[in-house]
Amino acid sequence: MRTINIALIGAGYGGLLHANGYSKVSKVPVKIKTVVDAYDLEKARRLANIYGIENVSMNIEEVLNDPEIDIIDICTPPASHVDLIIKALKAGKNVICEKPLTGYFGEPEDEKPIGIKVPKSKMYKKVIEQINEVKKVVETSEKLFMYAENYVYCPAVTKAAEIIRNKKSKILFMKGEESLRGSSSPVAGQWDKTGGGSLIRIGSHPLSGILWLKQVEAAARNEKINVVSVTADMGNTSINLTEYDKRHLTSKAYDVEEFANVTLTFSDNTKAIVIASDNVLGGTKNYIEIYANDGTLMCNITPADNLEAYFLDQERLENVEFSEMLPQKTGWNKLFVCDEILRGYVYELQDFVECVAYGRKPVSGFDLAYETIKIIYAAYLSASEGRKVELDEGIIKR
Repeated sequence: MRTINIALIGAGYGGLLHANGYSKVSKVPVKIKTVVDAYDLEKARRLANIYGIENVSMNIEEVLNDPEIDIIDICTPPASHVDLIIKALKAGKNVICEKPLTGYFGEPEDEKPIGIKVPKSKMYKKVIEQINEVKKVVETSEKLFMYAENYVYCPAVTKAAEIIRNKKSKILFMKGEESLRGSSSPVAGQWDKTGGGSLIRIGSHPLSGILWLKQVEAAARNEKINVVSVTADMGNTSINLTEYDKRHLTSKAYDVEEFANVTLTFSDNTKAIVIASDNVLGGTKNYIEIYANDGTLMCNITPADNLEAYFLDQERLENVEFSEMLPQKTGWNKLFVCDEILRGYVYELQDFVECVAYGRKPVSGFDLAYETIKIIYAAYLSASEGRKVELDEGIIKR
């Protein structure tokens, strides 16, 4: 079998996660041939040195024109996603795109800061127009679009899906959350850089997982189910704290939300709730709870109970990773074990590489990416106008 060659676009945290995931892919020969970072060549070189990548570049055109490249893997900030997706597909490359698919990042005439001054109705309209344009390119391309949503590939979630398929359970209610103590990114609090706050940055994960599980149910029961309405409440829960009170929090929201609570209503009258917060201490919290007519499934992604540790000091532990967003290693801790497996990164990239090698469709594709960003901006509209937003379409195809 020939080697699948990857061009990794973006040498930041997302690029690091993907490079690590590719190193654990099996059965199909895979190689990251080139890492591209348009702004920081030294960062690209450091990533290349860690994973033995032979080429580094600051020019996307080099990999688009390289006949050996099979997959363009986009791990850049979301503002660049649409342009890169379209260029890659038109160049005849398969595409992997990190979440979110896109967002609203401002237009020249917008009053600043856009997260406060620009109406969410305008944002929603522009995002829908943009993703519909991308949809046309994806549907007319002979190449694959693969959406890098790791929740869909978490072992706990895929096992829950297996059970739902076999029992043909009717899911009545789901609840999903991703919360932490703030982003490590210096621009996470700026709407024009991220397209929103906690919901789009971290809440997109449980949202996509919930949407995907609902379609597993629909397929098992031979039904069509879509989201018909979205109701959301958002805010900045630390706005009245003093600098001293905020000493343990890292969130610096300039014009984005720190907290989001979104309720989805499906066409079968069932419900789901998505929670995302940047002011949660104690480590990253990831889960999906599934309440069905014939059982309950609790998908605990992080923290898990594989390994617990207790230490009175941190001596000689500086090079040992315990868990994400948990700065202290003293006292009791729940350690991340096989994090790249339990959070789905390896299985995600395994699926994508196999799709290109064997010519099949990915578990996580464009329809999920499209529906996720559509619902996120419907939620922003709902929260800003204090009303339920009705959706006319949006079935995710498997």
